[in-house]
Amino acid sequence: MKKILLLSDTHGYIDDDILKYVKQADEVWHAGDIGDLIVTDTIKKYKPLRAVYGNIDSDKARLEFNKYNLFQVEGVKVLITHIGGYPGRYAKGIREILQKHHPKLFVDGHSHILKVMFDKKNNLLFMNPGAAGKSGFHKVRTMLFFEIDVDEIKNLKVIEWKR
Repeated sequence: MKKILLLSDTHGYIDDDILKYVKQADEVWHAGDIGDLIVTDTIKKYKPLRAVYGNIDSDKARLEFNKYNLFQVEGVKVLITHIGGYPGRYAKGIREILQKHHPKLFVDGHSHILKVMFDKKNNLLFMNPGAAGKSGFHKVRTMLFFEIDVDEIKNLKVIEWKR
């Protein structure tokens, strides 16, 4: 079993509220718009990190992280990208990637809107953790915390704070 902290759109912001959950996780996943690499460098001091770059990220971030991250945890194939849309409204090219790789979990960021839904057509769970940073239009900072056990995604919790 793995405990996962999923965040996105930190835009260079990390604080003790985020780190509290980083320390409770087995792995941290960041779905882009990292901002300052101090965010990912700090997370990596505590836990293993899987991340992608976002549209605001620097060339330095783009050298360290890819646009897509496809991997397997326990029995779950995961695909993360920053701009992916959501079921029924995927961004250009995402449908083809999903149909080629068949992930069980598809994660993106970008919208600053927390959303979790099942995509029946592609037989996958979609997650967008919203925005953990303070930059943007969102009024509530959000992240997701969940467990992957064998091939099951369970015990999903929404973490939120007022901006």
